[in-house]
Amino acid sequence: MQANDRFRCPWCKGFEMYQRYHDEEWGVPVYDDRKHFEFLVLESAQSGLNWATILKKREGYAQAFAGFDYTQVAEFPDSMIDTLLQDAGIIRNRLKISAAINNARRLLEVQASEGSFTNYIWQFVDGKPIQNHWKALSEAPATTDVSDKLAKDMKKRGFKFLGSTTLYAHMQATGLVNDHLVDCFRYQEVQKLAR
Repeated sequence: MQANDRFRCPWCKGFEMYQRYHDEEWGVPVYDDRKHFEFLVLESAQSGLNWATILKKREGYAQAFAGFDYTQVAEFPDSMIDTLLQDAGIIRNRLKISAAINNARRLLEVQASEGSFTNYIWQFVDGKPIQNHWKALSEAPATTDVSDKLAKDMKKRGFKFLGSTTLYAHMQATGLVNDHLVDCFRYQEVQKLAR
């Protein structure tokens, strides 16, 4: 049976890029700070929009934000915000663009204090993905106690545009939580990828 013939989480239906994201990335545990930064940028940009819109602009974000090299983004001067506001390849929102640059700087501070952003974020789930057992999309929450704690701590550290709902989406995307439906072909595959 091909992956295309298997049951997958219904939220990814609609177009090939969305389905590929679900089949190859969503829920895979991320232990790389650059990949975490990529998702933080994309998820904060998504606030108030749908994820499909952001996926379509992912390449534009990669170009605009130095391939998600947070060390370079952290060095962006304030004038870069006005430049990026002219870039049709991204969501042209001053607060979101400013937040991405700010968050690169905050990520470097987290690395300095915690060794890596990966070390920092995985401690909120005791180093192991939370394995949920949802049978329907309606069962999955928008936030949890863990995402609330993470959001509170990141806000205290100066991160912007990353509330509990956005950070729960980050946890789902980067495999801190496995929210594939139990009948989805990726549910068990993703479980096996955890360290």
